[in-house]
Amino acid sequence: MHALDIILRKRDGHELSDTEIQTFIQQVVAGEVTDARIAALLMAIFLRGLTAHELATLTQAMRYSGETFDSTFLNKFTVDKHSTGGVGDKTSLLIAPIVAAAGLADPMISGRSLGHTGGTLDKLETIPGFRTQLSMQEFGEVTAQCGFSMIGQTENLVPADRILYALRDHTGTVESPNLITASIMSKKLASGLQGLVLDVKTGSGAFLKSFEESEHLAGLLVGTGERAGTRTVALLTTMDQPLGRFSGNWVEVWECVEIMRCIAHPLYTDVIELSVTLAGWMLQLGGITPTPEAGRERALELLHDGSVYKKWLEMVKLQGGDATPFADPAAFHQPAVTLTLTASRSGYLSSMDCTEVGWAIQRLGAGREVPDDPVSAHAGIEMHAKLGDSLETGDPLVTLFGDSEEQLATAESMLHNTMKISSEKPTLQPLIRKIFTKQSL
Repeated sequence: MHALDIILRKRDGHELSDTEIQTFIQQVVAGEVTDARIAALLMAIFLRGLTAHELATLTQAMRYSGETFDSTFLNKFTVDKHSTGGVGDKTSLLIAPIVAAAGLADPMISGRSLGHTGGTLDKLETIPGFRTQLSMQEFGEVTAQCGFSMIGQTENLVPADRILYALRDHTGTVESPNLITASIMSKKLASGLQGLVLDVKTGSGAFLKSFEESEHLAGLLVGTGERAGTRTVALLTTMDQPLGRFSGNWVEVWECVEIMRCIAHPLYTDVIELSVTLAGWMLQLGGITPTPEAGRERALELLHDGSVYKKWLEMVKLQGGDATPFADPAAFHQPAVTLTLTASRSGYLSSMDCTEVGWAIQRLGAGREVPDDPVSAHAGIEMHAKLGDSLETGDPLVTLFGDSEEQLATAESMLHNTMKISSEKPTLQPLIRKIFTKQSL
């Protein structure tokens, strides 16, 4: 079967057979298809779309394009979460130890920052000695010992996605909901999951800013997971401002450690609420609690009684990390330069372009524009106010952490231009906008 014939069939609007999709992906991984022809099929999919069956077949073909993680030896319900990306979105660092403390297994394969969104691996790697690159055997051993492990994608895990993802960026097909779904779900399903909870962001800081586009993506993700035999739920959540208090790398670890140690701060409220809500659905899927609401309460109990922090410390040690900085994470935070922006007038913090905030954080050195860019451990921001908060002239708005004065100046200008104060209190969207389950499709 020739790759060009498959491309022409999709170009002309025909539904591809399972064999055609599987053959194309096999040939891609074997290096038998040119980049030009891969790009042509990506564009044909972007323009013509995929049926639900085609999408499920593509996802499964990508899932099994390399090695997979067999979770059956764990003898536990395996469940994970995935976020479509946001600013200050650190929930993975809390959720994985929560579900492990509840008695489930979470083999979590995470990504790095790219563009305006942060990455879990970059945060974890600010912990001295912490190893994010483990073999599948080590990954399984850590998960078996403490209930969860957090690693990066290996060379042999879903190689088809790495090839397609790189070309999507060069062909203007990044926004294709079908290709987004296949990319996300192939990697998650390769972890041998029985349950998956998806955090699909919507709003100014989301990859898909339109509520309708986010709804469509959530439906595709849930349908694809269920077709693969994995119980799947998606929550549509608001990303109109950074989540929590800090955004960056080490500073987000700092925030999560304080939450796990039950150190209170008013700006931790939203990240705690989102984390325990997502974890609650995971506990319900895994049979720990009868409802997601009961799961949320159980998650809070495990946070408050120290079980979550104990699991976190266990995982960090097993993956080579030094927990010493957790005793005083503020002291470990050593940015070269800092600057605090203050309110220029009294009123309410009414709006911001959260994507622009994310790019300001990237300019400070906390993120990357292309995959191989280095990142700074201590760059980032600390928010001092949330949307809707009342401010007086001179009140602190946000503190910037960077490696150079030049970085600070660039980020300062971006944040100054996007953070608006008005006389009227804004109307805000709820944190959880909508929930998608198999029954709601």
